[in-house]
Amino acid sequence: QVQLVESGGGLVQTGGSLRLSCAASGFTFGAYGIGWYRQAAGKEREFVGGISRDGIPTYSTDSETGRFTISRDNAKNTVHLQMNSLKPEDTAVYFCAKSAGYLAAVYTYYDAWGQGTQVTVSS
Repeated sequence: QVQLVESGGGLVQTGGSLRLSCAASGFTFGAYGIGWYRQAAGKEREFVGGISRDGIPTYSTDSETGRFTISRDNAKNTVHLQMNSLKPEDTAVYFCAKSAGYLAAVYTYYDAWGQGTQVTVSS
């Protein structure tokens, strides 16, 4: 059974940092891309970034590039989302998702999702 469990969320002040983790099980982790999405209250879920099975990251917009870093540890079946210089608009529930293939980009199809972890950035 495919399972994805996010952790590391919490409350942080503007300018602070958080490192989210996504622990995966139930599939051949190293064969698939993993994506990160977020959903703020009252808004649609949006793509944050992802990492291919080969460890190549993709980020959604220029605002994430430079602030967010995605990495993976295939030995531990884990993907991390390091978030720096956080802003109040980064407040959202963050989800990781398993790609249906080896890539993990905005148009990739994702076939399994975690339950999410709340990130709150205070001003």
